[in-house]
Amino acid sequence: MSDIDAIVEQMQIRRVDHLPIMAAFCRRIGLIETVNATSGTGMAVDVGTVVQAMVLDTVSTRSPLYRVDKFIEAHDTEVLLGRQLPSQAFNDTNLGRVLDAIYEAGSEQLFSQVALKAAGVSALDMRHVHFDTTSVNVWGDYDTCSEDGEDGRLNITYGYSKDKRPDLKQFMIKMLCVHRNIPILGGCEDGNASDKTVNKALLSRLSSYLADHGVRPGAFVYIADSALVTPDNLDEIEPNLFITRLPFNYKEANRVVAEAVVDDVWADVGTANETHASRKRPSACYRVCEKEVTVGKRQYRAIIVHSSAHDKRRLKRIDRQLNESRKDAEKKLRQAAKIEYFCRKDAEESAKRLADQHAQYHQIEAEVIERTKYARGRPPKNGKRKVSGVTFFIGGAISERAPLAEQKREQAGCFVLLTNTPTKGEMSHAPQEVLLAYKEQHGVERDFGFLKDPLIVNDLFLKKPERIEALGFILLTSLLIWALVEHAMRSYLQSTQTKLPGWDSKPTTRPTTFMLSTKFSGLQTVTVAGRKRLAQPLNSTQARYLAALGLNDSCMYSPI
Repeated sequence: MSDIDAIVEQMQIRRVDHLPIMAAFCRRIGLIETVNATSGTGMAVDVGTVVQAMVLDTVSTRSPLYRVDKFIEAHDTEVLLGRQLPSQAFNDTNLGRVLDAIYEAGSEQLFSQVALKAAGVSALDMRHVHFDTTSVNVWGDYDTCSEDGEDGRLNITYGYSKDKRPDLKQFMIKMLCVHRNIPILGGCEDGNASDKTVNKALLSRLSSYLADHGVRPGAFVYIADSALVTPDNLDEIEPNLFITRLPFNYKEANRVVAEAVVDDVWADVGTANETHASRKRPSACYRVCEKEVTVGKRQYRAIIVHSSAHDKRRLKRIDRQLNESRKDAEKKLRQAAKIEYFCRKDAEESAKRLADQHAQYHQIEAEVIERTKYARGRPPKNGKRKVSGVTFFIGGAISERAPLAEQKREQAGCFVLLTNTPTKGEMSHAPQEVLLAYKEQHGVERDFGFLKDPLIVNDLFLKKPERIEALGFILLTSLLIWALVEHAMRSYLQSTQTKLPGWDSKPTTRPTTFMLSTKFSGLQTVTVAGRKRLAQPLNSTQARYLAALGLNDSCMYSPI
C-alpha cells in the first residue's frame, strides 16, 4: 500500500456546513451549562449536549426525532458538540428521556434561563417587547389529554386554527420577543387557549420577568395584537406602557377613523419599509394623525393610520354596500316611474320627494316626463293629431354620491393603534414612532414561519403531550440561536457601515441566517492522524461572514 493510500485509509471526512457557527453561538450563551444545571437523566451523554445536538439538527437538516442519530453520524461531533460521540447515544429512546427531563425541569422556565443568559451576552434593544401566539397542528388523537386541564398537562385539542386546519388537533406557541424577533420568553399553551387569556396571564408577571433582564417597570413598551384590548387586560397592564391595535368592533375606532378622514389632516410617514419594494409588491405609503378615545373608563391616545395598500376585505365590504345602495335607488326609481300623474305640480312634488329620499351612497336625479295622449283614429291629412290629454311620469338617473363613497374608501385603508405612551419625556412616542414600533410586530410573525416550517412540525407526532411541550423548548431555543446570528451580523454591518455579499453576490445590509447557511453549504472537515482541518480553505465571502460574527477560521474545525 502506498503512502497516499495509507493516508486515505486514516482520513475521516465529516460534514459541518454552517453548523460550527451555530455551535459557537450555543457556547456563547452557555446552552449546555444552563440546561445541565437544571436537568439530568443519568445517561452517558448529558442532557445539555443532547439538547445542543437537537438544536443544531433543527437549524440544518431538520430530521424527524427518530433520525437524529443519522444526522449525528454524518457530522463532526467534536466540532459541533465538543467531543467525539457515537451516533447510538442519540437514538429516539434517549431523545425521549431528554424531552422528559426538560419537561420535569419546566420547559418554559428553562427557556427563560437560556434566553436570560443570551440577553446578558448580546446587546439587545429591550425598549419594545412584542407578544403573539400561533397554532401548531399535530397528527394523532391524544385522547389522554385532559379537557379541563386539571392535571396541568398540555391539552392537545381542537381550537381556532390559524393554519385553516380545523380537522387537526393543535397546541399553541406563545412568544415574547425583543429587538423585533429575538425570543426571551416562550412556551406552549393548550390548543383551545384564547389569545386574550394568554395575554392576561403574561401581563400578570411581565414586569417582574423583565426586571430579571435588567429592564425596570415603565422602561419598556408592550406591543401585541388586538387580543390585548379587553377591560381585564387593560387593567392588568397598568401602569406599564403598551401599543396595540384597536379592533373595529369598538365604536370608538369607527368614530375616530371617520373623523380623521373628514378632517383630512395627516402627517406623511412614507413607506416605513425596511425591505426593497418590487414591481409585484410595491411599498405601501402611510399617513398618520392622532385623536383620543375612551375604552372602558380610561382615555388613550389613538393613532389613526392610513395605508395606500387598502384593506382588501374592507374594500370588498364597501363595494357590496355601494352595490346594494345602487340597487335600492334603482328600485325606488322604478316604483316611482310606474305612477301616472294628471297634474304637473303633483308630479314635480313627487319627483322632489324622490330626490330627497336618496340611498346611502347614491342619489336620484329625478325629472318630470310629459307624455301626450292623442285621440283614437286615423290622423288627418294635415298631419296634426288631435290631443285628448296630457299625463306626467317621473324618470331620472342614478348617480353616486362621490364624496361620501370616497370617504368610505379612504376609511377602508385606515386602522387605529391604541397606546398610553407619553408624548413627552424619556419614553415618549410621536405618532410616527408608534406606527414604526407596531410594524416591528412582523418580526414575531417571521419567527412563527420558522417554527411552523413543514419540515419541522407539520407532521409532528409524539406519544406524550409532555414531550411536545419539551419539544417546544427545543424549537424556541433553535429560533433564539437563529435570531442571534442574524442580529450579530446586522449589528456589525450597522456599526461599520459595510455590506456583505447577499443573494447573487449582491451587497446587502440585511443578511439573514438562511442566507449565511447557503454560503457555507457543503463545508467539510478532514481528520488525519489526529489533526483536523477544513477540506478546503474558506473563500473570501465565508471569511467576511465570520468576521461579521466575531469568529475566526478555526471555529469551523475546532470547538475551542
